[in-house]
Amino acid sequence: MINSASELEFSKEEIKNELSRLTSLTHTEKSGSKERSVMCLNEKNGYQDIVYMKAANIFQGIRIEKAPDKVLIKYGSEPVLALPDFEDENCQRLSYELAFSALKYQDILESILIDSCFYPNPVALTSLVVVMLYDFQDRKFESRLLSDEEESISEVQEVENLLNSFKTKLAAALARCRIKHDALSIYQILPETVRKQEQRASTLPLYAWVNTCKISPEVVCDDLKKGGYTKVRSAFDLECKSFCMDQHCSDVLIFPSHLKSELLNIELCTDYKLLFQDKSRSLAVHSVKTLLNMDDDILLVNMGSWYTVAHMSTLTNQSTSKIYVCGIKSQTKESELKNLFTNMGCKNIELLHENFTDIEAKDQRLQKVKVILLLPRCSGLGVSNPIEFILNENEDAELLKDHSQGSIAKDKLNVLAEQQYKQLKHAMQFNKVQAIVYCTCSVYPEENEVVVKKALELGVEGNNKIQPYRLSPPVLPLCSVKEIRSSIDKFFKVEPSEITNGCFLAVLTRERDPSETVSVKDVLARAAAKGLLDGIELAKTSKKEKKKKKSKTSLVKTSINESMSSQIKIAEFLNRELRPRVNPSETLTTKASPPQKNTNQTTSIPPQKKTGKTPPNAVMKNMPSTSKASERQMSTIRPRPEDKMIALKPVEIVLPPVMMSYNGSQANKTQIPAHYFYRWIGGKAGGSIAPSSSKKLEKPKENLPSSAVRHPQPWL
Repeated sequence: MINSASELEFSKEEIKNELSRLTSLTHTEKSGSKERSVMCLNEKNGYQDIVYMKAANIFQGIRIEKAPDKVLIKYGSEPVLALPDFEDENCQRLSYELAFSALKYQDILESILIDSCFYPNPVALTSLVVVMLYDFQDRKFESRLLSDEEESISEVQEVENLLNSFKTKLAAALARCRIKHDALSIYQILPETVRKQEQRASTLPLYAWVNTCKISPEVVCDDLKKGGYTKVRSAFDLECKSFCMDQHCSDVLIFPSHLKSELLNIELCTDYKLLFQDKSRSLAVHSVKTLLNMDDDILLVNMGSWYTVAHMSTLTNQSTSKIYVCGIKSQTKESELKNLFTNMGCKNIELLHENFTDIEAKDQRLQKVKVILLLPRCSGLGVSNPIEFILNENEDAELLKDHSQGSIAKDKLNVLAEQQYKQLKHAMQFNKVQAIVYCTCSVYPEENEVVVKKALELGVEGNNKIQPYRLSPPVLPLCSVKEIRSSIDKFFKVEPSEITNGCFLAVLTRERDPSETVSVKDVLARAAAKGLLDGIELAKTSKKEKKKKKSKTSLVKTSINESMSSQIKIAEFLNRELRPRVNPSETLTTKASPPQKNTNQTTSIPPQKKTGKTPPNAVMKNMPSTSKASERQMSTIRPRPEDKMIALKPVEIVLPPVMMSYNGSQANKTQIPAHYFYRWIGGKAGGSIAPSSSKKLEKPKENLPSSAVRHPQPWL
C-alpha cells in the first residue's frame, strides 16, 4: 500500500502481481501484413556459471564510463576472473548477448541497485552483479535451477545468493523505475534508435554464399529441395523451411534466421560448401570480380573474416590471379589459415606478415596487383545484429558500446574517418593498381562519401606521374529506388532494413593515360571476361606466325547457324563500332564524288530513275568538298588496293550472319543478299573492312547494289 507520494512502497503481493503483469508482456510490431514478435519474455532457467563470468569480463571492457560527478556505482579496472578462450561457439554467443543486454540497460540496472541499496562488495564484482541482475529480472526474479553436471564458480554463486536475498527490494525498485519513465516494460525505456535496431535484428534473414570450388549454386538448390526446403522468389517471402537467391550476388542464398542451428548441421555447411556471412562482404568481392582480367592479382586489406578471402578465391578460381592478404603476424595463425583454405579448396591465396600501411607501393611481390579491396574498420552502425557481425567478422567488441547507445561520439567518428582516409590514401600510392573497392557498414557520410571525395580531391601527393583516380558507376544490379537514386553520385548504398544490414560501397578506377595504347588482345580479353563474347572462340597465334608476321591470324570463328540472340549482339556491336563519323544522312550513298584529275581509273554509276521525291540515301547536292581520303571513304565503287585503310595489325575477322536492314527506294530483295560476313582485309601496308556474302548465298558481283556501305574505321 502507498503511504505517501515521496515514499513509494509496495507490499509483497502488489509487487508479485505487478511483476507478473509486466514480465508477461510481449512487445510485438507489425511488419507488412505479418505480426512479428520483437521481445518475448518467456520462462528462463538462466545460464551456466561460465557464461556469466565470460559476459562479466566482456561487459567490463565495453561498459559506458561516466564523468566523475555522475558515477553511481564503482567498477573494478581488471577482468573479474581470468578465463581461457572460448571453446564452445554457443557459449561465446550467449556470453556476448548477455553482456550486450546488460550494456543497453546499464543506466537502468545501476539505478535499480542504488534504489534497492544493493552495493556490490568487493568492487571487482560489480560487472558480474550488473550482468546477473539483468538475467535475474529477465527471469521474473525466479531462482536458477543448477545442474549436477555443471561446474560451479564461487564468485558466481556468491553474487547469486546476494541477489536472491535482495529479491523483493530489487523488484520494487524495478517497478518504480518503470513508473518513473511511464513505460510498460524496461524495453520501452531504450532510445528509439536502439529499439528500431532490435526490431530489424529480429527479422534479419541469414545470408550464405556457395563455395563454387566444391559445388555449384544449382546443385546446392537441388540438394536443399531434396532436404525439404522450398525455394521462394524474394526475402520477403521467406517463412518456415524456405530459401531464395539474392538479387545482387548470383552465388548467395538467403534463409530465415530461425533455421541457422538446423542449417549448421547439414552436410553443405559442415563440408564448407555453404558458408554464412554478412551480405556486405559478398557485395564487396563481387565488385572486385567485375574489375579483373584473367591474370590480375588482388590485395585484400583489413580482412576481419577469413571467409571473405575464401569467397574472393572462389570467384577467381578459373583464372591465374593471386590473392594477397596482409597483417598475418602469427605463425600459428598462418598455419591455421592455410589449413582452413585447404579444406575449402582455395589455392591462390598468399599471406603477408606486414600491416597494409607498412607495405611500400613498389613492393616487388605486388607488381601484378591491379585491384585493392579495402574494408576499413568503421562504426558498423549499419549492422542490425552486432553480435553476429562481431563473431563472424572477428571485429572488436567495442562496436557494442556504440550500438547500445544507437549513435557514436563525434570525436570517435573523426578518429575512425582519419584512419580510413589514411588507408585509402596509401592504397592510391600503388602505381600499378588500376582500381580500389572501398566498403563499410557505416551509415555516416563522414566514413563514406566524405572520405572517398577527400581522397579523390587531394589525389596522390608527391607523384605527378601516377594517373589520378575517379569514381566509377555502381558495378552491381540496382534493385530498388533508393539504390538507383544513390547511384547518381556513383556510390552503391544499401540502407538497414528488415531484410539486410546497411552497406556503403565505392569503386575508384584510375583514369587512362591519353598516351597509353590499348592492344587488341587486352580489349578482347576484357570483353571475354565480361561475357560479351559468349559462344565465340578466340584462336591463339602460332609461334611461326608470330615470327614471320606475314600470315593472317584468325581471331573469331563461328558458324552460319548462330542463334538470333548472337546476331542481334553482333549487329548492335557493328552499328556502334562501325558507325562513320559523318552526318547520318550521308552514310548510304548512291552517288560518288567527282573523280580527281590525276585519277587513272574511271567509274560508271548506274543511273537512278527520276521520281518526284529525292531518294533518302542520295547525297546532298551542296555537299562540301572533302580530301581524297574522305572521297575514297564515301565512294560506292569497290576499293582499289591503294585506297585501303591503314591498319595497326593485319587480321581477318569472320562474324556470324547478321540480318541487315536497308532503307532506300532503290533497294529490293534481289539486290541485297540475306546474310553478310564482314572481313577485315589486312596486309603489311594496311587493310579495310568489306562485306561479303556467305558461300551458300553468294551472288554475282554485278547484282550487288552499287550503294554498298563502306565504313571509315575498323571495328576495333
